[in-house]
Amino acid sequence: MRKGELYCSINIGGRLMSFDSPKVMGIVNVTPDSFYAGSRVSGFHDISDRVRSMLEEGADILDIGGYSSRPGAEEVSSDEEYSRLAAGLEVIRKVKEDAVVSVDTFRADVARRCVEDWNVGIINDISGGDLDSEMWDTVAELGVPYVLMHMRGNPRTMGDLTDYKDVTAETLTILAEKTALLRQKGVRDVIIDPGFGFAKTVGQNYQLLSDLKGFRIVDAPLLVGVSRKTMIWKPLGITPDKAANGTTVLNTVALLNGADILRVHDVRNAVEAIKLVSQLTEAD
Repeated sequence: MRKGELYCSINIGGRLMSFDSPKVMGIVNVTPDSFYAGSRVSGFHDISDRVRSMLEEGADILDIGGYSSRPGAEEVSSDEEYSRLAAGLEVIRKVKEDAVVSVDTFRADVARRCVEDWNVGIINDISGGDLDSEMWDTVAELGVPYVLMHMRGNPRTMGDLTDYKDVTAETLTILAEKTALLRQKGVRDVIIDPGFGFAKTVGQNYQLLSDLKGFRIVDAPLLVGVSRKTMIWKPLGITPDKAANGTTVLNTVALLNGADILRVHDVRNAVEAIKLVSQLTEAD
């Protein structure tokens, strides 16, 4: 996508995923209270239909979560989170045994069980290691790629922790420092995520999006997750279920600013955005 750059790749269980073109990560929520009701699935047939649809539409990665990170979400025990994830992972493996799967969890024990029991390939940690001190060592031992997201506090407190002097500089600094520490621990494949919507105001989210090219200074693939978030539906005066078009607009901006992975609810829209943006770069 970006002419003149050397493309990075990550090792997922012995398979290399190259970012010569951006990838799509489809969201599979096995939670009863995700912020976007349309993404919630439960039961074998619902999960199976969602997974099949995402794979047919071109998802490169399936990101499954069993703990809602929306503000005010209920607390979920580690065992309950794993139980939800295991039910979803069982379905995914029946639909496509070798699908590339990421698990959205901040708990080291849940991460370990998902990798060891279900051959999960990527751990996606919204807390960047801050909510479980064992996470980094666990990921290093397991040898899986790690999505390092920026967040302050936790899902219940993050809304009150938006007092940045420079949101881009502070977010970038923390991600760069943590990436270096992770590599010292032996985590070879780190993916960075600025954490849109996590301890950021709407205005701060747009500042990050505008400054996204600056995150290329960190030698790591860049994930962007803005799908149907408040930064889209609040300015438009709509609800998350009507935010598909706005999501595509911002995903296009993210692609033009260097995103390597789009984490989305609507896979087809993201795949089409990637294809069309690629026409621009090929025309340069």
